[in-house]
Amino acid sequence: MNTIEQLWYVVYTKPKHEKTVEKNLSEQSFETFLPLIKKHKKWSDRKKWVTFPLFKSYVFVHSISSKIQEVLATKGIVKLVKFNKSPAIIKENEINNIKIMLNGNYDLQNTDYFQKGNKAQVIEGPLKGLKGEVYRIENNDRLLIRVDAIQHSISIQIERSYLKLL
Repeated sequence: MNTIEQLWYVVYTKPKHEKTVEKNLSEQSFETFLPLIKKHKKWSDRKKWVTFPLFKSYVFVHSISSKIQEVLATKGIVKLVKFNKSPAIIKENEINNIKIMLNGNYDLQNTDYFQKGNKAQVIEGPLKGLKGEVYRIENNDRLLIRVDAIQHSISIQIERSYLKLL
């Protein structure tokens, strides 16, 4: 018996269309995953808990490859996310990890994906505006500032949430 494997694909949606896309795909019998987080929103006249997508403009779709064109025809979807011309596939354990974190009612925040050597800028705190290079020492994020003229560099430990990828 030859089974066709279902994979978790990633679709990119129009801005603020994640919930609509998720609903439309579900109505077409596609299994979807839209990680949502709750935030306490404050207006001038009231406060309210509101749900927001953890990843703006992304919805995960569990499907077989032959149904992707049907997925992409769904209203609100801009494109299939690809890397090196191949569809981005999310591993089952990554989906499960996100679900575990969401079900644990943790305060989740989406942060930029940094890799060693990425250029970054500090966006919060007393070092706001500082630019440098990201690296890690003993599981701590550090921002490296190079002083090329004297061939030295300095680094400072910094919260990842204070950084923005350049």
